[in-house]
Amino acid sequence: MSSSSPPSASASSPIKRELPAGTPDQRLGWGSDVAAEMLRQLDISYIALNPGASYRGLHDSLVNYLGNETPQMLMCLHEEYAVSIAHGYAKATGKAMAVALHSNVGLMHGTMAIFNAYADRAPMLVLGATGPVDAALRRPWVDWLHTAQDQGALVRNFTKWDDQPASIEAIPESFSRAWKMTNMTPCAPVYVCLDAAIQEEAVRDNFSMPVLDRAQPPEPARPAGNAITAAAERLAAASNIVILFGRGARNDTAMTQRVALAEKLGARMMSDLKSGVMVPTDHPLHVGAPFNKLPPSHREILQQADLILSIGWIDLGGLLQQAFGTSQPDITIIHAGQDVTLHNGWGKEHFTLPAIDVELVGDADLAVADLLAATSQRPMPVLPDPVAGDAPVAGEGALSLRDVAVALKNATGDDLVTFAALARGWPFDLWPMKHPLDYLGKDGGGGIGSGPGLVIGAALANHQSPRLTVGILGDGDALMSINALWTAAKYEIPALMVIANNRSYFNDEIHQQKVAEKRDRNVENRWVGQRIDDPTPDIAQLAKGLGVEAIGPVETRDDLVAAMQQAVAAVRARKPFLVDVVIESNIGREAEVARQEKRK
Repeated sequence: MSSSSPPSASASSPIKRELPAGTPDQRLGWGSDVAAEMLRQLDISYIALNPGASYRGLHDSLVNYLGNETPQMLMCLHEEYAVSIAHGYAKATGKAMAVALHSNVGLMHGTMAIFNAYADRAPMLVLGATGPVDAALRRPWVDWLHTAQDQGALVRNFTKWDDQPASIEAIPESFSRAWKMTNMTPCAPVYVCLDAAIQEEAVRDNFSMPVLDRAQPPEPARPAGNAITAAAERLAAASNIVILFGRGARNDTAMTQRVALAEKLGARMMSDLKSGVMVPTDHPLHVGAPFNKLPPSHREILQQADLILSIGWIDLGGLLQQAFGTSQPDITIIHAGQDVTLHNGWGKEHFTLPAIDVELVGDADLAVADLLAATSQRPMPVLPDPVAGDAPVAGEGALSLRDVAVALKNATGDDLVTFAALARGWPFDLWPMKHPLDYLGKDGGGGIGSGPGLVIGAALANHQSPRLTVGILGDGDALMSINALWTAAKYEIPALMVIANNRSYFNDEIHQQKVAEKRDRNVENRWVGQRIDDPTPDIAQLAKGLGVEAIGPVETRDDLVAAMQQAVAAVRARKPFLVDVVIESNIGREAEVARQEKRK
């Protein structure tokens, strides 16, 4: 078989895989073979990468020693979205995959996405490489540019652990510790840098691979028993309980226990849009839709409560400020989680320090299980009659996210859908989320450009399941890493990307409007320096140029319905697809144009 043979499907991996020529060389001959063997021993299915000479030894080992299988390489056009793919995969599976980043320059490309994954507490094994540490082995010019004294320092403030093994013999322990660390809760990315010279060094005759049975990640830590007892006593004394559900495991058992605890305590539930679906959004005890900023209706419910139970909530202190102002709330606060164990002094993702009466330091889901066993059944609260959601019908005027939801729901029918990303303002009343995989939450660190990679990573995780993976992305987010679509096309990863295209960085328009209002300036100028038009990017054409079928710009409801039908059919056939939908944005420029015309 020629080395240029086209990719074909593998029985062990339904996504496309490039098949190397010949039979893999199974001799453990080189330092990079040891690193590759460790990836296989750790049972890592995929490694996303953009090629680079600093890890040419590892690349050879992945191909000619492992045969491009376990892990299979996913070639990417940019390091940033390579990391985002691993992030999306971790969000959907709870498992880490690997990423390889070329020397210091590739690592610098990937830093924003690593920060996103760190802020989202996602596991990930990031492999890097540096030019030979031994100066005598460096090639002129480029090896000097691509060698760093302490490359891990670039990401040390937003990774859980990093290392640079100084010999072949040190590689297995480095990988074992990294794997153990990234998969211990709270999870976060780890970084291992491989010296290019050590990768290309021959393995000594007396070298043997270690057995990994005794280097596995431990079980999550349970909260202390006395803390559970104290929390149960406070819960028994409370009469109006609200439970805030933040980060947690995405499985049926964990969700069932969360709901059972709320029902046992007769407690109202609130969900965090950043975390994804932790409890069904249409449960009678669930208050409204998941939110990012506390809505007024939710604020009133929190102010009436006499106990708030936080289960892995992100930024509990900030939420309490929104509900009660800067004064300390005169109610009992219980918080479960162990995020505090990962905080450092560089970033401020620890957020406002909340007032906590009982802190259950440990795995949030284990806290739920222990509280479920330690508490007694209480009567259900008297709930108002449910408010019927708007019927899923098309609206009038410009297209909106409600129109997108209606058209997509009609096209998917009874199919299970995983939303790997959602635009702000998604109508949960039209599309309630009932399963932990229905919606995976936000990007973690607010790093724009992560959306396409997150969707592709989630679709990679779901490709053997009946679930359709969908991302509702903003145009700015999509355009920043549109080249990620090429990887989806190359490996036939079935992801549907719907671009909610308001042709603007609209969130920043709102910021500019607020500043102008505060300064008593012209709010109609909020669009200047924010609009993505003149020229308007042809996102569908960009997608087609990268090998992904696409339709757009879609501007009418009839066209939207047809586009969604075609898109869903393509994803069901295991192909990626993009639909670019022009949605209303209430841009102020039209008002300014009218004002200028009036002046004339």
